[in-house]
Amino acid sequence: MPSLLYATASPYSSKVRMAAAYAGIVLELKPVKTEEDPADLIAANPLGKIPVLVLESGQSIFDSRAITQYLNRQAKNVLFPRNPEKRTEAEALEALADGICDSALSMVYERRVRPDDKVFQPWLDRQWEKVTRALDSLNANPPKLPKKITVGQIALRAALGYLSLRFAGKWEKGRGRLVRWAARFDDKFPELKGCVPA
Repeated sequence: MPSLLYATASPYSSKVRMAAAYAGIVLELKPVKTEEDPADLIAANPLGKIPVLVLESGQSIFDSRAITQYLNRQAKNVLFPRNPEKRTEAEALEALADGICDSALSMVYERRVRPDDKVFQPWLDRQWEKVTRALDSLNANPPKLPKKITVGQIALRAALGYLSLRFAGKWEKGRGRLVRWAARFDDKFPELKGCVPA
């Protein structure tokens, strides 16, 4: 069985876990702490980043977008539509959600690794501006939640889960449609709720 090196708080790990569950692909879950540079993680991904999917052959796949593409091929296009236009929509939504996570995560690390007097507020402001622009755009036109979803919707749910974990009470104000979208996602796909960042 393939194994996934991951962390429960990671939105990228969350996306992959949800995608695998939705596609019906069983993974052996192996939590890791990236800050400790564990040997199994470094052996699987010299960058020391998660998530990493390790196949039974020993081959490693990273990052999360490469993993979702792999899972999609294994599940015969369950995660991405076959229609080129709809597939592009799904890929673009995944990229937007991942971009939100990139900016949010850079803010978390800015505060986590720098001494308080070295934290660069203009950097934090710039990253938060990117997050809020993306959220406002999504709130104005939330993606549909049909019976069959794509990695795009899954990535967005993971991103909103991460924001709720790290920026609770800050991202939701004025974005009721997006808050309700996340709640509807959880209601429609309760089997995925346990994979939301925690």
